[in-house]
Amino acid sequence: MLPKIETILYATGLSPRATYVFRYALALARQHGAKIVAVHGIEPLSNFGQSLIEQYMSHEVSEELHTKARETVKAQLQVRIEALCTKECSVAVECQNLVSSIRVIDGQPAQVILDVAKDCSADLIIMGSHRHTMVGEVILGSTTRKVLHSADQPVLVVKVPQSYSEDV
Repeated sequence: MLPKIETILYATGLSPRATYVFRYALALARQHGAKIVAVHGIEPLSNFGQSLIEQYMSHEVSEELHTKARETVKAQLQVRIEALCTKECSVAVECQNLVSSIRVIDGQPAQVILDVAKDCSADLIIMGSHRHTMVGEVILGSTTRKVLHSADQPVLVVKVPQSYSEDV
């Protein structure tokens, strides 16, 4: 018996290669009659970054500015992901309703992906990977590697060609 794929979690960092990976999510969603949940995790400011900022302003002012900036960034990311989905789905009427939700969430990206996958009962996680030059991340990015090794469901890692670039 083949596994049933009803919900696909599309994890994106919105790199210039995001469209390439999204097309895999669309193709599989169409093939299986599945819905797509898109997710983007916003990494929190490090303690070091926070301490640098607080050298120039109070903790309260820093927190207020940071909260406002995060809300602005979250709204902008939501719009960018919606635009990506709309652009890719505009050519095929049958895929216009495949994206059921878009979630932009504060937290470590790998953990956000794992939490949303559990929350939406994802049957498959789709994310991209490309070569990194840092030791230890030669084949997979750190977020992709963490998700791949910690997810309870299958993870499709789409290797994006180095030469591929498309604006999101």
